[in-house]
This record gives sequence, structure tokens and C-alpha cells, in this order.
Amino acid sequence: MTLVRFRFSPQKAFAALHWMVSDHPGIDLHAALKACYFADREHLNGFYRPIFGATYRAMKFGPVPLEIYEMAKGEALWLAEIGVEHVPWTLRGYRLARADNASNENRAVLSDSEQECFGNALRRSLDMDFNERTEATHSHDWQKANLGIMHYEDMIDEGADKADIVAYLQENARFMKL
Repeated sequence: MTLVRFRFSPQKAFAALHWMVSDHPGIDLHAALKACYFADREHLNGFYRPIFGATYRAMKFGPVPLEIYEMAKGEALWLAEIGVEHVPWTLRGYRLARADNASNENRAVLSDSEQECFGNALRRSLDMDFNERTEATHSHDWQKANLGIMHYEDMIDEGADKADIVAYLQENARFMKL
């Protein structure tokens, strides 16, 4: 079986991280990363493509989008990829804080549907405490990964058309521009 893989969108991940830090200074990393997971999953099920296309690892406290986590830490690879010298936030312990007052936030890289799904996901994540978020992300896709890499085809909700959606994504996901 061909796995469904998407090309990661660092510009969208940067925009989402900047959005979270701008609107919720001091947001904890768990809430931020789970918001990205909720958003990718919601958009995948609604529009047959995720927002970020991150590689999700099933970790003890839920899915972690590896590239977004690296970006949150300010990894040089992602800075070069998006063409910035530094990120406008810092990671202090497990909280993301604004590093400066610069407002180079660009939500326009996110489509209307992506902004709506991400906004929903961010509110959902922030409305939960750590344990509730962890429990909400330990669903079938996380369990099936068995603390390894999660598969997008497992993130698709069960339904009569799931097999057709998976077949479509197996053929087309690698060509989609997120």
C-alpha cells in the first residue's frame, strides 16, 4: 500500500505559529502543537488536504508535528527555508513568547478554509487543559502509529467513502501544493 505523504508547507506553519504567539503570548507548546494537529485533521477531512502537511509522530502526550516543533524552536533549516533571519518568538521552557514587537505576521498565506479550520482548532486546543488535549489526540490514528510516525490515511474519518478518499490521496497527495 502506498502511504499518503504531503509536501510540508513551512510558510503556513510559520504563519500559524506567529498567529498563535501574537494572539496568545505565552501559549504552551502542547496547546500550539495540538492546535496544528486538530487543524490538519479537520482540513484533511473537510477538503481532502491538510494545511501544513507535517510529519506527525505519535508521542506519549499526543501527536507532534515534527517540522512545526523544529520551527517553534527556531531551527536554522526552517529559517533558511522561509527566508528569515530569526523567528519573532522565543521558546522559554515549554511556552512560546513574542521576541519582538515586529508585526510581519502573514495570515494571507492561509486560505479562507485553512484560516477557519486553524481558528477552530486553536480555540479547541486552548479550551482544553493538558490532560483533555492529550486524551483528545489519542484517537485511532495515534494508537495505530504505536509511538511511531502517524499516517494521514488513518486521520481520515470512517465513512462509506473513506476507501475512495484514501485512493485519491495515494495518487495525488505528493503533487498537491499546500
